[in-house]
Amino acid sequence: MPSLLDMRRRIKSVKNTQQITKAMKMVAAAKLKRAQDRVTAARPYAQKMSEILGNLSGRIGDEFSSPLLDSRGDKKYLVVLVSADKGLAGAFNANVIKATQSFIKENSSKTVEMMPVGRKGRDFFKRREMPFTEEYIGLTGTGRVEYKNAAEIAQKIIKTFTEDTTIDKVFLVFTEFKTVLSQKPVIEQLLPIPKIEAEDADGGAQAEYIYEQPPVEIFGKLLPKQVETQIYRAMLESIASEQGSRMTAMDSASKNAGELIDSLTLNMNRIRQAAITKEIIEVVSGAAAAG
Repeated sequence: MPSLLDMRRRIKSVKNTQQITKAMKMVAAAKLKRAQDRVTAARPYAQKMSEILGNLSGRIGDEFSSPLLDSRGDKKYLVVLVSADKGLAGAFNANVIKATQSFIKENSSKTVEMMPVGRKGRDFFKRREMPFTEEYIGLTGTGRVEYKNAAEIAQKIIKTFTEDTTIDKVFLVFTEFKTVLSQKPVIEQLLPIPKIEAEDADGGAQAEYIYEQPPVEIFGKLLPKQVETQIYRAMLESIASEQGSRMTAMDSASKNAGELIDSLTLNMNRIRQAAITKEIIEVVSGAAAAG
């Protein structure tokens, strides 16, 4: 049976852990609010970009060709995995990694290379000797990502895709933020850019745009921007999902620590009561023997 000193030490250790988890929950809640605001602001931009590209696509028809649009074969994939740089976020990293594993397993006949964005995904697949074309670490750990970071990754993806003609498709894997309690791993084809039908760009009636420059010229400039926008939105969604998952996990950890403290305190009181009872019996027994 543990001594009173051992129980006090355990209770103190759990209380210290509880203070850490409560602090992490508060930090995650503050970061989540900022990340959620940025996701909310980025979604309409991405939607409008798709709408304009759909409108331009309908105008230029077959006049424009680009390696970002041209369909290739279906033998080699490049997977861009967006995960977190840190742990202690519940099942956030496990879910997006599991979704990636399932995708690779479903396409086991394909050659797959990876471009991980985030330490957790990088470490997991590095241990499994997955070939990497590039890796990006430390961009999401602060809870804030800049557009220039997404643009850098997008330009690298475009360069890799255009220079390495053996890569047939590029897929983007990230976690889409729904609510604090709900995040969903998503797999989207990034390249070649899927053709956007004008009437389906936003699911409603299309506005009539007047362009100062020729539609073909604008379309050519917007295609790389579309890739950058998708990467940026995926990173924002991932950060918001990570903070939401971490906040939920730390809240559960704090509650579990509280329940453990109550249980340990009860056991400590029982041990102390047993010790007091034993001392009383010894005193009474000694007095009876002396009499």
